[in-house]
Amino acid sequence: MPATRPTPSLMGRALRLLSSREHSRAELEAKLQVFEEVPGALAAVLDKLVEKDFINEGRVVASILHRRAPKLGASRIQHELKAKGLAPQAVAEAVAQLRGTELERAREVWRKKFGQAATNAAERAKQYRFLATRGFSGDVVTKLLSDPHNA
Repeated sequence: MPATRPTPSLMGRALRLLSSREHSRAELEAKLQVFEEVPGALAAVLDKLVEKDFINEGRVVASILHRRAPKLGASRIQHELKAKGLAPQAVAEAVAQLRGTELERAREVWRKKFGQAATNAAERAKQYRFLATRGFSGDVVTKLLSDPHNA
């Protein structure tokens, strides 16, 4: 007869999720809700994790910025931060920080993908769509594509 493993507790499940990457409280709540057997038990576990600083909103924001900012524009990252249930103030501060480097980041993404200026309207539209779908603002993309090497 095969040995059965004990069912992990809510705390065990939460710690396993947190060991792989930073999660916001809202993310953990959504992922662990189905495992809650006693009403209020999940909230108590999450409160304890926040108290012990295992869940930290600042680290979640920093982690997302570190992983996603080199490839994505401010609006796409803003959407991801909001989807994770982070405080509006934290999202606004992160987006404001990103806006200052948006042109440089867009140039680097453009350089890696294309590397040379568009030679016709169709190619220019393709480059524009590529950067726009990554969340770079229209103003930044237009400025970059008008003179990609000096923008």
